[in-house]
Amino acid sequence: MRRRSRTPPRRMAAVAAVAALGVGLSGACARDDGGLGSAGEGPGGGARRTTVTIGTFGVFGYKQAGLYEEYERLHPDITIKESVIERNDAYYPQLLTHLAAGGGLSDIQAVEVGNIHDVATTQADRFVDLSRAEGVRADTWLDWKWAQATSPDGRTIGLGTDIGPIAVCYRKDLFAKAGLPTDREGVGRLWAGDWRKFLETGRAYKKRAPAGTVFTDSAAGIYNAAIHGYAERYYDRRGRRVYRTSPAVRESWNLAVRAARDGLTARLKQFEKPWDQAYANGRFATVACPPWMLGYIKEKAGPAAEDKWDIAPAPRPANWGGSFVTVPKAARHRKAAVALAVWLTAPEQQARLFDRQASIPSTPASYAMPQVKDARNPYFGDAPTGRIFSAAARSVPRLVIGPREQQIGTAFTDVGIPQVEQQGRSPAAAWKAAQKEIHNAVDE
Repeated sequence: MRRRSRTPPRRMAAVAAVAALGVGLSGACARDDGGLGSAGEGPGGGARRTTVTIGTFGVFGYKQAGLYEEYERLHPDITIKESVIERNDAYYPQLLTHLAAGGGLSDIQAVEVGNIHDVATTQADRFVDLSRAEGVRADTWLDWKWAQATSPDGRTIGLGTDIGPIAVCYRKDLFAKAGLPTDREGVGRLWAGDWRKFLETGRAYKKRAPAGTVFTDSAAGIYNAAIHGYAERYYDRRGRRVYRTSPAVRESWNLAVRAARDGLTARLKQFEKPWDQAYANGRFATVACPPWMLGYIKEKAGPAAEDKWDIAPAPRPANWGGSFVTVPKAARHRKAAVALAVWLTAPEQQARLFDRQASIPSTPASYAMPQVKDARNPYFGDAPTGRIFSAAARSVPRLVIGPREQQIGTAFTDVGIPQVEQQGRSPAAAWKAAQKEIHNAVDE
């Protein structure tokens, strides 16, 4: 995964082409095919060949893992056509436009975690209530994941796909040269339970840091990892904006600012070219690491860094990323779309997707399946990725997500924190700049 207006690609495989969202206005009117269930029959009782369209952003991995092909084999009357827009910050505005128009929608539309609250609270009447679909039970998913896609009146408009539980990826070779433990259990104990201990470890690293290296990549990365471990961040449970006084925001801000002012960061902006190059150059020793980050590190650090990176538990459980699949009421093939959405997000398929794409399932039953339970990543020192990330997933708090999560978060990570880290401005001035940006973005 990896939720902001400049959303990091939480699915890191390259997208071959950017396709148009949905199937076009000319084919967007919903067929009146009744409630929830399987596709019907054609004229004269013969099977109808139905093309179910799926609109996604980034790489969800269903095609790459062979799930579409298998579903078509199991259902010879179904053809699946996926349309992809590479970035969510381009995809989501188009989705809202098509929802408002009542057309141009795919039969299944993906929704990113940072947008799901907005959709569930303001657009629920435009989507099928999937809690009523055949074979769907709320307890199949992590309770906090199910809750994220549930409207105030109890309709669940999205079925959870992957999630982004956070670990810390670290360079064993750089830790060894700095005199720190290198085994993942010992590393995890250095900062267990508190991100402040993470900074303490950074200060210890700095004392004996190998030449040309720093402890971690960016202050914004620390902020994101820390704040996603709190249930209430920018909004409270009553839906009120509390970002000015939120303990979660203040604590995460203070951690990020302190890391920057103590010289523990490489002062990089995540997902930009200098950050990519720093992986290849071995510039930093740690990075907050949801599962979707593993493929990114492997790609950017390259073969020379294989077995130099490893994975340890994060100081506190947190989630950064994840998505849902929804079925708009305007879907042309609503019944077939619901059946496919239920099948794609079942524990068995989520486990298979993890095996191919490292997408951590949001269905706890998947964690006991061999594809997850026994998973190891040879690039990261044969780390037991399935066990590390599934353990974190079970402990993530039930997050409160508000309608302007992305805009508020971006103001802190892309405006406020860089002023301290890269421009040397005071934390007070940077905080004021972030507040001004939020005011402008959310039209208070």
